[in-house]
Amino acid sequence: MAMENDASEPAGELLPAAAARVQAALAAAGSETRVVLMPASTRTAEEAAAACGCSVGQIVKSLVFRRRDDATAVLVLAAGDRRVDEARAAVAIGAAIVRPDADFVRAATGFAIGGVPPLGHAHALPVLMDERLFAHSTVWAAAGTPRAVFEITPEELLRATGARRAAVS
Repeated sequence: MAMENDASEPAGELLPAAAARVQAALAAAGSETRVVLMPASTRTAEEAAAACGCSVGQIVKSLVFRRRDDATAVLVLAAGDRRVDEARAAVAIGAAIVRPDADFVRAATGFAIGGVPPLGHAHALPVLMDERLFAHSTVWAAAGTPRAVFEITPEELLRATGARRAAVS
């Protein structure tokens, strides 16, 4: 189901169903942030920064990991210019982690890699948010598709996702 157009969307485009789910999750979290569709791909951090007109560090990477002991999905929100230190993330999570395959990510979140948002998932996930994101006044995150994004303050993203702040990069 698509949402109606608003001024933030390119003329004539409706939000795809996946992006509309993210918009609904933002609204349910009490956020007035709006999902926007970009004319170019935002699949990678570099593409997203170019499309959004911001630094790569302002892009939120939503990375799914799998706990090794019980196969629970865990979401780590990291700055686009940083790599997640898996050992640090494991300490913050309290369990060893592994990188899952694309099918696991889709099953856990309801979204395909390249558009995984920080909220609105198929199942509630524990979320860690890297400290580095708080160096910016606003950040941009994926909104369910390779062209949908939203801009938000790091503090509001922390609140909306229920994330725990941690140094994981």
